[in-house]
Amino acid sequence: MAAANSTESLETLAAEIGENIYIDIAKWHLYLGDAKLHTPLAEKLLPMVTSNDISEDGVIKVLQDIPIKLGGGRKTLPLADLLPMQCQVNLIDLLEEYQQKL
Repeated sequence: MAAANSTESLETLAAEIGENIYIDIAKWHLYLGDAKLHTPLAEKLLPMVTSNDISEDGVIKVLQDIPIKLGGGRKTLPLADLLPMQCQVNLIDLLEEYQQKL
């Protein structure tokens, strides 16, 4: 039962992230769900949410540790460098709201 509940929590959090958080490339907004980055990000953030340990520094560290390949892998940037500041703030707010629902 706990595994099913954690899978459901992960899928719900991933869906929230995928629909609301985007990377900005030349003023184009690519939502993380469309970029298939929502689930890997949710997997890394869910432990933070379930342990009541959401912090701006912790979220930024997670974003810094996710490499995104650009130009067919010729360049790699951390996800944190591709998210506008407002999306980072929105992500933290989203995590806090999700935590309150648990």
